[in-house]
Amino acid sequence: MSRGPRLRRWLAWLAGLGSTFLIAAAAWALTVRNQDISNPNVEFKNQPGRPPVPEPRRHGKREPSFEWAVYGYNKQRTREFPLRDPSALHPPYNHMWSDRGSVLIEFPPVLGRRALFILKNNGALYALSRRTGRVLWKRKVGSLAAASPAYAHNTVYAVLLQRFKGSDGGRIIAMDAQNGRVRWARKLPSRAESSPLIDHGRVYFGSEDGTVYSLNARDGSLRWTFQAAGAVKAGLAMDHQRNLYFGSYGGQVYSVRARDGSQRWSASAGGNFYSTPAVAYDRVYLGSTDGNVYSFGAASGRLAWRHGTGGYVYGSPAVAKVPHGRPTVYIGSYDNKLYALDARTGRPRWTRSAEGKISGGTVVIGDLVFYSTLARTTTAVGARTGRFVWRTRKGAFNPVVSDGHRLFLMGYSSVFALKPKKKRS
Repeated sequence: MSRGPRLRRWLAWLAGLGSTFLIAAAAWALTVRNQDISNPNVEFKNQPGRPPVPEPRRHGKREPSFEWAVYGYNKQRTREFPLRDPSALHPPYNHMWSDRGSVLIEFPPVLGRRALFILKNNGALYALSRRTGRVLWKRKVGSLAAASPAYAHNTVYAVLLQRFKGSDGGRIIAMDAQNGRVRWARKLPSRAESSPLIDHGRVYFGSEDGTVYSLNARDGSLRWTFQAAGAVKAGLAMDHQRNLYFGSYGGQVYSVRARDGSQRWSASAGGNFYSTPAVAYDRVYLGSTDGNVYSFGAASGRLAWRHGTGGYVYGSPAVAKVPHGRPTVYIGSYDNKLYALDARTGRPRWTRSAEGKISGGTVVIGDLVFYSTLARTTTAVGARTGRFVWRTRKGAFNPVVSDGHRLFLMGYSSVFALKPKKKRS
């Protein structure tokens, strides 16, 4: 055999071996990247500050004032709503009222005084009576939106993806909660869908060009900006020391100081972060489109754990310690499963198959976990066990909010008020 054919055969064999090696290396890298990690010695505090418990309702009095002021209930965005009686909002339910529409409601309303404030995906902002569902006022504030508003001091704040159809830029607007009149508005150079956070007279949110803003809540004047490496689509969470936490597209997680926007730390992870983080137990928790749920030390930014799912994790986690339970992270995935993970180690406490992909966040009300699916269902399960409790063929993204006496259920394009039926003695 001449040298040329032999050489070509050797080269083909080497090329095949090289391809096999590259494929094996890529598979190994993917396996390592998706392996669960647990570093339980990263800072962890067993007793975090609990979210506020709603006041008991007084008979014969007018509708009490109440605030579920931001997406996630509290500034830590833990999505935990404790009750004096954990079973007070258990099913079965009476249907009290509904506000039916045809426009997608991707993110839940917030509550202030005696109203719900809902930002629909077409940029229309509604105020509804909590008691009757009557429309108190509505305003078209933009052409596209995908965020919850925020409420503070009789003012409603909303961010917009588009100011008008075809616009490249977004907007933030502040409106009088009583009548919907515009207090101030500010144009943004890029789109924004980061549910705003209000604290000490400041408004905090992110935008698609990676800019994080701190504005004066009274007049919209700029206090500071921070530039992330990628789009900041999710809301920002805040700890009790007034430090902010958020993820970005490109897989970075950040902590900055609320007073001046200076960076405390950044950490690299995988995928893109659409999930609004929750801060509890001296940890930060959020999901990623790489299919993993992450926990970082709030003070250090060290990776505490990573737990893999079988699909995108777009939704925001609920972090809670229900009565007779332990600190747990509840989060859904596109793999049609709901996960209950040990808040310290990331190890599963239980996993439940869902009715479809879970795209929105989970919410803990009393001792129940609520989630919605893209199969248009909303389900409640026991927080300690994952056992089925209740389901309705309504829902899609984020499931419910509450005023302590009712549940306000998000359908695909409608809102329903539910109240527990009185138990017969």
